[in-house]
Amino acid sequence: MLKKGSKLYSILTGTCPRCHQESMYLNKNPYNIGSVYKMHNNCSHCGLHYKIEPSFFYGAMYVSYGLGVTFSVAAFIITRVFIGTTLKNSFFAIIATLIIFMPIIMRLSRNIWINFFISYKDDWKDRQPKP
Repeated sequence: MLKKGSKLYSILTGTCPRCHQESMYLNKNPYNIGSVYKMHNNCSHCGLHYKIEPSFFYGAMYVSYGLGVTFSVAAFIITRVFIGTTLKNSFFAIIATLIIFMPIIMRLSRNIWINFFISYKDDWKDRQPKP
């Protein structure tokens, strides 16, 4: 079960990794290709700056590669082993899977990458600097 406070919650929902209160993305729909990468600069609840440093999300490319391999292996096993298609049709299924799930893989890789570095803090309000 997904509970606030877990990394899995933040990764799967795309919410702020520190407070889990707000979506990091301007548009929650990953299939709006024009805005798949458009993010808020800061969380409106806890003030976390999402782009920790310039080019921070370049590291997400490595995660994206791993997710792409995972989706490809899953597509191959499902089509070849369970459905029993030919090797050629399994290859086409892998290509189709990667095309269909590309926006989800892109967002998941960013979510996983930022969650490597930022942890949930239920007391984030107490840690804010006093003006």
